[in-house]
Amino acid sequence: MSELIEARFEILDERFAGYGGDAYLTRLHTGGRWLEGPAYFAAGRYLVFSDIPNDQILRWDETTGAVGVFRAPSGYANGNTVDRHGRLVTCEHGNRRVTRTEHDGSVTVLADRYRGQRLNSPNDVVERADGSIWFTDPSYGIDSDYEGYKSESEIDACNVYRVDPSSGEVRLVAGDFVRPNGLAFTLDERRLYIVDTREKHVRVFDVGDSGDLRGGEVFATCTAGSFDGMRLDHRGNVWVSAHDGVHVFAPDGTLIGKLLVPEIVSNLTFGGPRRNDLFVTATSAVYTLRVNVTAGRYP
Repeated sequence: MSELIEARFEILDERFAGYGGDAYLTRLHTGGRWLEGPAYFAAGRYLVFSDIPNDQILRWDETTGAVGVFRAPSGYANGNTVDRHGRLVTCEHGNRRVTRTEHDGSVTVLADRYRGQRLNSPNDVVERADGSIWFTDPSYGIDSDYEGYKSESEIDACNVYRVDPSSGEVRLVAGDFVRPNGLAFTLDERRLYIVDTREKHVRVFDVGDSGDLRGGEVFATCTAGSFDGMRLDHRGNVWVSAHDGVHVFAPDGTLIGKLLVPEIVSNLTFGGPRRNDLFVTATSAVYTLRVNVTAGRYP
């Protein structure tokens, strides 16, 4: 049953004025161990999200408000996204792979190895307009048995990869991270933001025509715990999860505002019929509110 909690916006820059929304956060679900990976399906009007330690993906139905199990076991699923064909793409900690759920329910493995070595535990994932799949691969799922299966890393590094849409080749695109996590393209897809949770910052890269990355300077530093997942709004502002809520950065890297949330936030996404409903996964609960901006890009 949903519950209303006062929504608290902090305006830190005049550019965030008018960026509020509902007066209340609606708590859609609670009782998770560590919720992550929200992804909204417009055609079905539902949200899926992962409860990693409980090894399941849950589904919230927008039309009824009901929450049920979408997949269990889920391979200790973490990050999810919806591709341009309306299919679910999932990072599975336990199975150490990235998968796509087809329209008939079958599962296709998109990536599970790099140069013959098993991935660590894919964490978060996005799709580019050319159909390429980009994902981060820290070690959280193999560090212990809490979010996967404790194991040694075969790659001995935590990298960022790109899956070629034609050949399926898994290519390393960034290898100088400590714990890469959330990632998001700019609206024109010429730049890519990537979180390094351990370093408590977001870096930004230029994306070449062949999918190579250049640059990598620090775009923003977290002032409340660490960053995790992120999304962009239609103005190009970057909404990033942090320990006190959601931090919003202008394209120039200025922290312009916050949405304070009563639990540590792991991830977020935009959805709803007009793509102006913000969904937030935060430790044990999922929250939503309607805001005065819309999603910046698909999905």
